[in-house]
Amino acid sequence: MTDRKPAGRIRRLLVANRGEIAVRIIRAAHELGIQTIQVHSQADGDMLAARLAGERIEIGPSRANKSYLRPEAILDAARRTGADAIHPGYGFLAENAEFADMTENAGLIFVGPSGDIMRTMGDKARARKAAETAGVPTVPGSRGVVADVDEALTLAEAIGYPLLLKATAGGGGRGIRLASNPAELKDLFIQAAAEARAAFGDPGIYLERFIPRARHIEVQVLGDGENVIHLFERECSLQRRRQKIWEEAPAASLDDDIRQRLCRSALELARAVRYRGAGTVEFLYDENRRAFYFIEMNTRIQVEHPVTEMVTGIDLVREMIRIAGGHRLSLRQEDIRLTGHAIECRINAEDPALDFTPVPGTVETLHIPGGPGLRFDTMLYPGYTIPPFYDSLLGKLIAWDHSRPQAISRMARALREMRITGVPTTLPLLLELTGAADVREGAVHTGWLEEWLASKTLDLPLEKAACP
Repeated sequence: MTDRKPAGRIRRLLVANRGEIAVRIIRAAHELGIQTIQVHSQADGDMLAARLAGERIEIGPSRANKSYLRPEAILDAARRTGADAIHPGYGFLAENAEFADMTENAGLIFVGPSGDIMRTMGDKARARKAAETAGVPTVPGSRGVVADVDEALTLAEAIGYPLLLKATAGGGGRGIRLASNPAELKDLFIQAAAEARAAFGDPGIYLERFIPRARHIEVQVLGDGENVIHLFERECSLQRRRQKIWEEAPAASLDDDIRQRLCRSALELARAVRYRGAGTVEFLYDENRRAFYFIEMNTRIQVEHPVTEMVTGIDLVREMIRIAGGHRLSLRQEDIRLTGHAIECRINAEDPALDFTPVPGTVETLHIPGGPGLRFDTMLYPGYTIPPFYDSLLGKLIAWDHSRPQAISRMARALREMRITGVPTTLPLLLELTGAADVREGAVHTGWLEEWLASKTLDLPLEKAACP
């Protein structure tokens, strides 16, 4: 593998992603004085990132497996445009170890950790072993990939039901099943392995004890391969179909002792693998037992990174570009301070009346709320046609204020002001959540949102969730 180029050599950055994260990367690169090249599929030639980048280059047909998921097409685009670095964003090839290796073997800089780190931490079974070695608590479960149904049944007796079957190469909630007894385990093991093979090209499954009413808390880390710091935690417990829709920093109702232990555990794991770049160590927190357990590490920038930026003042995307270019961490742990509270709401092009089915279309009107402490990361503009081929995320509305109750009130005001017409969105759901008593009290868990949705009918039409 070729050596990483020195800092002064990053002059032209190719963005190997789309949507709001591509816009975010381009803006950070421009602030660093770096020229940008945006790759795009046939469907994305007019997206905002392509308009903002210094150059654009088409890499294939509309479907992701013919464009954004083709390493050869992206590397060819980098060669043809004279790029010397590639930022993969999140999703697509961001956690593909082979793509990271291919990038560096081509003499380019990969903005992220090495392929070797990805292979260790991106594979959930191997990451679990690394966490155990580093002394980080893990959820009781199998010690690696389970060979077959018979082994799964034997292990399940020791782990105990209910338990989760999880794809070792998984992400985004795919390849996960909940089994309550041996009969369910038999059927679900085959289903989960098939889904994992189709989604990730790897049928590997491991087992994990199911922790009811757990909270999802994650710690942001930043490393340069030698030094690692944490930027405190985020809470991502409000999930639907294992997809996060509301994130906040710091976590609600978390005392300082647990916070310090969580962050220390994340640091121990990141140091053990000599982590480089931005990464997130994810935990389940059992509030009743005051116990937390490592579940996985995401070796990339997270969708919810803005809430950490808002409460720490650190530009994570800029820092990961600097680190990739060869700079050492310019921050010490004692430099990181928590200030106030931030909440992020993910706004998707989905129809609440149709069980949140993704609905593409053309944005007719866009009104972005303003005022202190607000930020909207998006790829939208009036007249933009949302393609049907990709994730339904339209943008992320982030509200910061000095306290959590104030941040919720600011978010509610901003959601009422926001107007997106031409496509249905999840604005009604998000606005109702700001008024839910359990949300305001921080009394939620990873299953809370689906229980809440099952108990009521959303009666707030899109028009009432927008400004007049």
